Amino acid sequence: MSPGVRHITLTAGSSPVTGLLGEPSHEPSRALVVALHGGGMSARYFDGQAHPDVSLLTLGPRLGYTVLALDRPGYGPRARHRADGLTVTEQVAPVAAAVEEFTARRPGLGGTLLLGHSLGGKLALALAAYRPPATLLGVEVSGVGHRLAVPPERAGQRAGGSQRRLNWGPLELYPPGTFRASESVVAPMPRREADSVGEWTAGLCADVLPRVRVPVRFTFAEHEAWWRHGPDDVADLADALPAAPRVVVDRLPRAGHNVSLGRAARAYHLQVLAFLEECREAAGVPGDASP
Repeated sequence: MSPGVRHITLTAGSSPVTGLLGEPSHEPSRALVVALHGGGMSARYFDGQAHPDVSLLTLGPRLGYTVLALDRPGYGPRARHRADGLTVTEQVAPVAAAVEEFTARRPGLGGTLLLGHSLGGKLALALAAYRPPATLLGVEVSGVGHRLAVPPERAGQRAGGSQRRLNWGPLELYPPGTFRASESVVAPMPRREADSVGEWTAGLCADVLPRVRVPVRFTFAEHEAWWRHGPDDVADLADALPAAPRVVVDRLPRAGHNVSLGRAARAYHLQVLAFLEECREAAGVPGDASP
C-alpha cells in the first residue's frame, strides 16, 4: 500500500466488510469519498502502485478528503465469508451498514460522495436509490452505462483473457509496471456476482436510476468498450434520472475502462473531487463545516 493508507474492517452486521482508508493529516475533512471497485478487482484498485500519481487513496487525503475504499462482498481479506459473492441488490445492505458504521465513528466528515467503478458503479447508484447515506452529496460512476456495447451473454462471462481488451483498452494507456503491480489488485469474480451481471440491463437499471435524488456524474473513458456512450445514448441516460437535480456526462481522453489505474487517473480523480466540491456548494455546505 501507499504511505498513509491503512487497512480497516467494519463489522457491518454478521459479516465484516474490509477496505483501505486514507485520511487527511489535518482536521476537519472536507468530505468523505466512499470508493467501490469493479468486478474482478479489490479496494486496492484505488491505490494503484505503478506510479505515485495513480492512487486516489493518497491524492484525496492530500487535498483534505477522507477516502474509504471498500472491498465489496466476496472480495478482500475476508472474501471467504461470502465466497460466492452477492448480487448488486444484495450488496446494498452490508455495504450501506459499513458506511453507516464508519460515519457514526467519525462525525463531521463533511458529507459523502459515492464513487463507483464498473460493477461498483452499479452498486453506488443502487445505494443512492435504496439506502443512501444520511449525508449523501452526489454519485460519481465510471465504466458503467445503461446500454451494452457487447452481446448480453458476453457481459455475464467470468473475467479472462477474452475480456482483456474490454477491461483495459490499449496497453499504452497505463504506466509501465501496471500489470505487474495489478497482481495485488485483481481478484476472482465471485460466482453469484458473475451470474447476475445481466440483471442491470434486464431491469435493475430502470428501477434504480429514477430513484436517485442527488447529483450524478458519469465518466466514460475514450476507449470504453463495454458500454455505448454516443450522443443518443448519453441523452437517454440523462433522461433516465428525472429525480436527480443534476446529471453530468463527461469523457476522459486517453483512458481505458480501468480509469483509476491508467495514466489519466490523476486527471480523473481531480475531476471527481471538483464534482464533489460542486455538490458541496449546491448542498450549501459552508467552508469546512459538515452539512
